[in-house]
Amino acid sequence: MTKTLNEYVSIYKTQLGKGDIQKAYTGLVKYILHLKSYLSKRIDKQFTFGNVSPGYMDYTYFAFFDEFLRNKELRFGIVLNHTEIRFELWLMGQNAKTQRKYWDILKATKWNKDQILMPKYSVLEVVLIENPDFNDPDTLSLNIEEKVNHITGEIIQFLKSETK
Repeated sequence: MTKTLNEYVSIYKTQLGKGDIQKAYTGLVKYILHLKSYLSKRIDKQFTFGNVSPGYMDYTYFAFFDEFLRNKELRFGIVLNHTEIRFELWLMGQNAKTQRKYWDILKATKWNKDQILMPKYSVLEVVLIENPDFNDPDTLSLNIEEKVNHITGEIIQFLKSETK
């Protein structure tokens, strides 16, 4: 049985009254801001970073790109998936036409091995950190950085070889 909006709002109000959701959400967004700052200092020679988008309690992310990606109308995003509470690396197109073009190029790759349909917001989604430990943000940031460096390098090399 589907609930009405009023029923959902009542549940929402009750949960917000406890205060835990606001603290968790604020803490998560603060960590993403920290992560963007950390990475922009560590890999700023390679990538340009965009602003943090807090999302709608579904995804919080920031985009980054290099000249090659910009010319292809692509950008990476480091995404906090709120439903799964995990970090993902997305490759996103500037528009629907670009998304379809690069989905066709990337759909049969190891990065999309479990994807049957093109994701809603990207052409590629890779899990970076499955169970993040927010109590150790320094180690978490370092682990994300290492995986981002490795995976983005592989993807860019693949795209360069496929889109000459």
